[in-house]
Amino acid sequence: MKYIYSIIKADYLQRTRSYSFLITLAITVYGAYSFVPPPTASYTTLNIVGYKGVYNSAWVGYVSAMMTTIMLSLYGFFLVNSGIKKDIDTEVGLIIATTPITNFEYLLSKMLSNFLVLLTITGITFSVSIVMFFIRTSGYPFIIANFMLPYLLFAIPALLTISALAVVAEVFLGKRNILQYIIFIFLFGVIMANVTNARNNTVAVFIDPFGVRTMTHSITDKVNAQFHESVPAVNLGFTFNAKHAFKTFVWDGISWSGIFFLSRLVWICFAFGIVYISSFFFHRFDFKQSISKKKKGSIFAGAPEMSVSPAKSINIALLPPVITDYSIFPFVKTEILLLIRKGSKWFWLINGALWLSMFFAPLNITHAYLLPVLLFLQVTRWSDLATKEKTNRLHYFTFSSYKPLQRMLPAQLLAGIIMALALTLPVLVRYIFASDIYHVITIINGGIFVVMLAVCLGILSDGKKLYEIMFFMLTYCIVEKIPIADYLGAMQHDSRTGFIITMLLFNLFFGAVSFTVRGYQVRHL
Repeated sequence: MKYIYSIIKADYLQRTRSYSFLITLAITVYGAYSFVPPPTASYTTLNIVGYKGVYNSAWVGYVSAMMTTIMLSLYGFFLVNSGIKKDIDTEVGLIIATTPITNFEYLLSKMLSNFLVLLTITGITFSVSIVMFFIRTSGYPFIIANFMLPYLLFAIPALLTISALAVVAEVFLGKRNILQYIIFIFLFGVIMANVTNARNNTVAVFIDPFGVRTMTHSITDKVNAQFHESVPAVNLGFTFNAKHAFKTFVWDGISWSGIFFLSRLVWICFAFGIVYISSFFFHRFDFKQSISKKKKGSIFAGAPEMSVSPAKSINIALLPPVITDYSIFPFVKTEILLLIRKGSKWFWLINGALWLSMFFAPLNITHAYLLPVLLFLQVTRWSDLATKEKTNRLHYFTFSSYKPLQRMLPAQLLAGIIMALALTLPVLVRYIFASDIYHVITIINGGIFVVMLAVCLGILSDGKKLYEIMFFMLTYCIVEKIPIADYLGAMQHDSRTGFIITMLLFNLFFGAVSFTVRGYQVRHL
């Protein structure tokens, strides 16, 4: 037990002291603030067409808990899914492998440390939701149970499940991060779709780790009973341009049932169960390389004996002249090859199929969905574009090389931008033939944006996690048609010129920050 506690403590402290955790925490706190929008806001987080719940303690507490559970479950996986990988990279796993701790105990400690990291963010969000109740409401009593119960019953089972899935994904998929992300997003989408469309309410409650079905049905039942309506469903999530003409109703929370409590227990047991099963397949940091069956001397078998002649003096005049080349083009070529060769070569078949499909799919679907997804699939390539030197401990050489700010960093940026523009080529060609210069400029701006963001966040955080989380959230928001995240210009904007200038300023800002911080790092190596 003492080994489990030590691993949990060390892992938790290491994660919570990282820049990615702090910035993720700041984003979550802002999200908790926005979960309870002011009455004059142009958006809502729980939309019932024609109706709106009053901001009593039940409404604020349950909506905040539900939104926190869904959003944190969605991007929390990206935050915590590298615990085992970090032990491999730092070679701490080799020390752990020699201790008496079992595979299950080690994986359990990783799951619990993941859970504590997510629980820390949830606890702060819980405090913010209470503050928002006193800011947004007046005339309604504060009932602490309406805040504690939803956070306990919604967040804890869901986040424990996400923590377990992060561990299982590392056990079975190893360092294939992009494959982990794809499978997780697919599972998340399948669960949400089944919860929404399931006809049997009891089955829907059991397959819903987030508690969405229970909460939305309670609200629709209240509206239908009070106003004699037949509201089919509640839209949970950020809905912009919401109508302001509505009828208000008072919702006092969920009437808990035994089936719901049983479903929470099932999901908690499921989390522990999949970790236990995965412990039988855990490699325990044993990475034996395949040894050739040939004997060391066999390659020389039958070879004639060679006489060793004494070393002769080297004639310098016969050697080729040394040519100094200070251009960045060899670096650009090398960086492009590193981007292309990163990960499994078979994954390029998926990229290629999606790239070709963008020539033939409807242009609006291609721009709004296929292109953002294709760019996101390269997240693991771009995320370490400017951090791989520190990850592989080569920054002592690269930072001390000749003009690293004028050669190395620009080469990385150019390589990433070339790859991004090559991926967007099908859409660019179609817009060029359509003489749509606006969308050509916005797509080029967007391709540069994802690379500049990757380099900037990588240099600031000295890691990949922050960019992977941010890029995923941007892609998710684009798919959900949230205009503020539209970096590719696929949605309508009030001012086309203003949008182009805004994206250009973002790119210039990220570039300036990247060069400034990298210059400081080079000077203080």
